[in-house]
Amino acid sequence: MDAPTVMTTAIRCTHMRTADLLTLQQWLSPAYPLGSFAYSHGLEAEIAQGRVADAASLADWLSGVLTFGAGRCDALLIRGAAGGALAQSDALARALAPSAERLKETLDQGVAFQRTTAAIWGTDPSPYPLPVAFGHALTQQDLPLTPAIALYLQAFASNLVSCAVRLVPLGQTEGQTVLAGLASLCAVIAQDTEGQSLDDIGSSAFLADIASMQHETLSPRVFLT
Repeated sequence: MDAPTVMTTAIRCTHMRTADLLTLQQWLSPAYPLGSFAYSHGLEAEIAQGRVADAASLADWLSGVLTFGAGRCDALLIRGAAGGALAQSDALARALAPSAERLKETLDQGVAFQRTTAAIWGTDPSPYPLPVAFGHALTQQDLPLTPAIALYLQAFASNLVSCAVRLVPLGQTEGQTVLAGLASLCAVIAQDTEGQSLDDIGSSAFLADIASMQHETLSPRVFLT
């Protein structure tokens, strides 16, 4: 990340209300009951085939998914939902899922997020894919969009790092080193998608998409996706 981007992100985080930050931390915590720990986004298949076998290959795979796959797509879906394009964002999120498992992953977590958030904050309980549900809730709670997207992407990466720690296996410190190395990328993606719309969405993370398809017949397996 270049110096101006770091400064801009730091200024925005400084001006974020403490209450907003705490709400986002709660929503994106592993303790929030989404069942995220059960999903590997196809990573389990990558590990089983030996393409992700250490910290370096994990970092490469996650960087690709964030930059060219679900990371950037989710950022734009969050922005679309937060901007009021709920129906379009919902339909696009479903259409972009490259496999049955990936569709289940985003829908199950989205429904769980909506259910819990509606019960506590009184938000709209309608079922949406996870990034759409998250973006819609941000608007309802008047939470800052770009910092929230950066935190969302970090939480997404954190869950996959946790999967790799269990499956590769990696040491906890190795896993956290990988996650720390992705922090600036999460911030850059959040920043770069400012001013973009659903018309700018697209994915080219083909190996990750294929891995999600291969996972459907993987045996034995630990994760749902």
